[in-house]
Amino acid sequence: MDLLNHDLAHEFPEYLEKMRSLKVNDAYFARLFTEYDEDNHAIARYELGAAVISDDALEDLKKKRLRTKDEIYQRLLMS
Repeated sequence: MDLLNHDLAHEFPEYLEKMRSLKVNDAYFARLFTEYDEDNHAIARYELGAAVISDDALEDLKKKRLRTKDEIYQRLLMS
C-alpha cells in the first residue's frame, strides 16, 4: 500500500531551512515539530496494520495532526 507522505518536509518543502532554524532556536516550535512527527508515524503504523486502533480514535489522531500542522504553518508564516 503506497500511502501519501505527510512528513513536514513533504508538506512544506519551501520552508525546509526555516524549519531547521526554528527547531534549533524556538523550543515551542521544536515541541510542535516533534509532536507532529510522532503523531504522523503513529498514523502510518495504524494505516499499515502494524498496530490496531479504532476508526474513531484514528480519525481523532488525524485531526490532532492537522491542528498541529496548522499551528506549525502559522509559526512559519510569522517568523
